[in-house]
Amino acid sequence: MFPYRGTYLRHVGETQAVAESNQVLLFNALQGYQVSHPVDGGDASLVLVLDEELLRELAPKALTWDKNAFTFRQQQLGIDPRAQALVALLRHSLRENVAERLEAESLSLTLAQRSLGSSTTHSAGANAGRQRLADRTKLILASDLSRRWALADIAAKVGVSPVYLTQVFQQVEGVPLYRYQLRLRLAHSLDLLGQYEDLSQLSLELGFSSHSHFSASFLKTYGRTPTEFRQVALRR
Repeated sequence: MFPYRGTYLRHVGETQAVAESNQVLLFNALQGYQVSHPVDGGDASLVLVLDEELLRELAPKALTWDKNAFTFRQQQLGIDPRAQALVALLRHSLRENVAERLEAESLSLTLAQRSLGSSTTHSAGANAGRQRLADRTKLILASDLSRRWALADIAAKVGVSPVYLTQVFQQVEGVPLYRYQLRLRLAHSLDLLGQYEDLSQLSLELGFSSHSHFSASFLKTYGRTPTEFRQVALRR
């Protein structure tokens, strides 16, 4: 499951995962879970359901239990910008009915392979306390994507020093806090590109200082300008 709009928490037993556009959530057959919404606004996700045979071929052994039934060891992974772009490309193509079946299936497998691949994903490697701190920080960022947060303000909300927060967040998520926020904003723009004719307005609503700042960040992250990506994804 690839969240592309909004944020929620998925609870499996005593563990939880923050579901937002920097993550992919992994579901096991017959495994119970609950969902809560600490951030208002609802959510939407792209869901891929793959045959067990395909998953066994795509998923590294380190991600799965060695059992008769295919089972993921964890409930989420961090994904890279390329995977985010594939989510948007696949979703827009299906919604606009411009993707043929072969194209859609090929994009789906590419997305699954990239999202499970050890070289393009990040698995949190911290103790429970540090993971909770990172999760609380992610919920704060998601509560207002357009806000230009000061590091001291976020640190005060989670009750630690700015230095400790930046160190822990990078250890848990594998990227600096500021870059994580940038990826959230840019992933949100991927969802909204089809709704805005004026991309300058979109850039300001997402908290960028200018259209040029937004376009430059988008190009650096996804390899295309917002206008070019919209043309490819929406065929217009």
